[in-house]
Amino acid sequence: VQLQASGGGLVQAGGSLRLSCATSGLTFSAYNMAWFRQAPGKEREFVAVITWSGGRIYYADSVKGRFTISRNNAKNTVSLQMNSLKPEDTASYYCAADSGPGASYSSANRYVYWGQGTQVTVSS
Repeated sequence: VQLQASGGGLVQAGGSLRLSCATSGLTFSAYNMAWFRQAPGKEREFVAVITWSGGRIYYADSVKGRFTISRNNAKNTVSLQMNSLKPEDTASYYCAADSGPGASYSSANRYVYWGQGTQVTVSS
């Protein structure tokens, strides 16, 4: 199983980035997919999750209204559109796959497969 995150970069505050996560080796349409992020010296934190069918989506309060998660089950990809970026959004962003009930959607423990992370840096 491979999850490959891409699309990170350096952007000014107020700008936008779109992250993508390409997957292989798993039945993508059976997995709930999430994005987490981790800033230096901080714990990994939940950003957003989209269920296997796309029928349910949840966001962290800190990104609600600014970020949009989506998925394409035909292309085995999940994306995160990030608008109105703030310096506090600076972190490495990770995509993750979850196969079923367990911990809450916002808990990293729920997810069984992880991508390698892509760095997002927002300058003020």
